Amino acid sequence: MENPIDSSIDLGFVNYVQHPENKNYVVFRFADAERAESFEIELKEHNIWFEKGEEDKRGKMYTLYGLKNKDFKAAEKINYRVEGKHKKPIIAFAPLRWIILGLSLIAMTLTLVGYCKAQNKLEEATNAAEQSIAK
Repeated sequence: MENPIDSSIDLGFVNYVQHPENKNYVVFRFADAERAESFEIELKEHNIWFEKGEEDKRGKMYTLYGLKNKDFKAAEKINYRVEGKHKKPIIAFAPLRWIILGLSLIAMTLTLVGYCKAQNKLEEATNAAEQSIAK
């Protein structure tokens, strides 16, 4: 499998890229100061060496962390934890989430019931056809 940090194209789907000058390093970037701080705390807790910097890109200030490639897997796990910790739900209004979940469960139940009934009708039709052929 290709190394995820070897991509030369940055489409913004992940918040890390290979260092533009030194291929032995990977750079994580955070636009949110709270996420950057959480990431830094976790790096220190796991004794992962890093360099920190800032960059103003398109009017937005990014906090950058340069890490050695050997620490990438551990840093990627830390990055996922930090993102999960600071992630906002897609549907912020909790009752609406439960309504959508309930409607989805009802739809799945109706689908399964309909499938089972269709199988019964198919079996009955097959039996009737077999009996008419046997006569």
